[in-house]
Amino acid sequence: MPYSSLEQCLADLEKNGQLVRIKEEVDPYLEMAAIHLRVYEAKGPALLFERVKGSGFRAASNIFGTIERSRFIFRDTLPAVQQLIALKNDPLQALKHPVRNLRAGLAGIRAFPLKNPVSQPVLHEEVRISDLPLVHHWPNDGGAFVTLPQVYTEDMDEPGIMKSNLGMYRVQLTGNAYVRDREIGLHYQLHRGIGVHQTKANAKGLPLKVSCFVGGPPSHSVSAVMPLPEGISELRFAGVLGNRRFRYTYRDGFCISTDADFVITGEVFPNDNKPEGPFGDHLGYYSLTHPFPVMRVHKVYAKKNAIWPFTVVGRPPQEDTSFGELIHEITGDAIGEEIPGLKEVHAVDAAGVHPLLLAVGSERYTPYAPTRQPAELLTIANHILGTGQLSLAKFLFITADDKRRLSTRPVQGFLEYVLERIDFSRDIHFHAKTTIDTLDYSGTGLNTGSKVVFAAYGEVKRTLATEVPGCCKELPGLVNPQLAMPGVLCLQGDKFVSYDTSQREMERLNGGLLSKTAELAGIALIVVCDDSGFTAKQLSNFLWVTFTRCNPSHDIYGIASFTEYKHWGCRGPLVIDARIKPHHAPVLEKDPAVEKRIDRLFAKGGSLSGIG
Repeated sequence: MPYSSLEQCLADLEKNGQLVRIKEEVDPYLEMAAIHLRVYEAKGPALLFERVKGSGFRAASNIFGTIERSRFIFRDTLPAVQQLIALKNDPLQALKHPVRNLRAGLAGIRAFPLKNPVSQPVLHEEVRISDLPLVHHWPNDGGAFVTLPQVYTEDMDEPGIMKSNLGMYRVQLTGNAYVRDREIGLHYQLHRGIGVHQTKANAKGLPLKVSCFVGGPPSHSVSAVMPLPEGISELRFAGVLGNRRFRYTYRDGFCISTDADFVITGEVFPNDNKPEGPFGDHLGYYSLTHPFPVMRVHKVYAKKNAIWPFTVVGRPPQEDTSFGELIHEITGDAIGEEIPGLKEVHAVDAAGVHPLLLAVGSERYTPYAPTRQPAELLTIANHILGTGQLSLAKFLFITADDKRRLSTRPVQGFLEYVLERIDFSRDIHFHAKTTIDTLDYSGTGLNTGSKVVFAAYGEVKRTLATEVPGCCKELPGLVNPQLAMPGVLCLQGDKFVSYDTSQREMERLNGGLLSKTAELAGIALIVVCDDSGFTAKQLSNFLWVTFTRCNPSHDIYGIASFTEYKHWGCRGPLVIDARIKPHHAPVLEKDPAVEKRIDRLFAKGGSLSGIG
């Protein structure tokens, strides 16, 4: 069914046993986020907080907490959306099957935004920032944040809704040096459309008008996070996904989503920045304080009985994992149409999405060659690293499968396939001194670090070890050897001191194993970490530790390594130093006192009794 509001969606979830109302008063400072995290971990229902301390508005979370619930919300429109995307990838299908594709075409027509609708509920009243549910998520966060915003901007050279950008960029409502109720912080990362709009506004010396929509039909939130190709409007996509045209008007020159629960309008002036953060982010660490644009608040609107939606991010998986799974289901094989030769790509959620990317490509360049080795794969890898948000990948593992049986899911099976075939003397390709994800602090500065491509193709070169080799059980300074998966050995090292010290430690490791290459034949990767027991305990730990705590150019070593004509390689196992470095952001940790306080809700008689 098409939802005209967030409340209508929540009522539908409640009717179908997928929402629980929390009637007790709950503090937005840490408690609401802690409740959300515990319910999400239990794969529990969506939550409606009816009494938010300090605010007259209700709040909702965990709306998209499972992929099953996301499918349920969009149960009537997902097939049409998938069909539309398929038609864009293969327009001839519309001619081959006109009757079958008629419905999808009509859905596209109905998706055009509707200006100045008769009903404009969000303009019911004007409120202040301090009236909103000011959700403070993690103990060391810099203040309260909007975590499900739909940030709207327009192109100054081509104004209007059809050339607009709608993105999900976190917004800091309180704290730091922001003037309360008058200033808020706007954080956005690399490769975001809003950056293009602000650059054009700055060039003209004019402020950029920004509208932050919160709530409204759930299709609006999903459209804000969709990685749509250039030229496809997020607002039209919202119309198709929600089976309801995006309704809007203008007030004081600002675009207003009339179906939203809240709209915050304001302006971003050229070179007007203030410190934003810290914020507990989706890599499982705090993103630290950095200067980001200040949005000078113009007006804040709220509909009658508005509901404030929020989510909590942290070490994955979290609710945003369901967003990723939904996006994958919607887009299907679309990425293969954008990048020739690419069959499948998987941004690994357990590693924080951008740090680790897995891909299956084609290898058709040299069918005549007696030795199979990467060729087309390198072309595809370069294309991946130059495409939209895929370009934020830090580790890219790419291979080809002639038998068309390989998938990037499950992750362990894919990695084993690559590690069995990779030639570390040939197949490692670094990109040093380049841009990385804003939220990744493994590099040398904000947005600055390195990338590495592992391109493997050909016959099996090693049988991966399923036991720790004897030569790895007594190494100086490295203890508790554990296998994280076949062929991957975790060694616990001393606390990281400096890169000079690390270099000497790795030289000692190399010296201790250089003559033992025969015993190491089944080990493809050695991970030096702070806690090998934790890292090897489960695959998700290995993925998180290894790929979020490594800057490839600085933290990759190898047994019997060499440099030949600018190419680096190694003849023994690859070594990754995945210890926490002094410049890394702190790990997110829950507050024990808050955890104890929220127990009341999960105890017998509490709103969440029996959950978690």
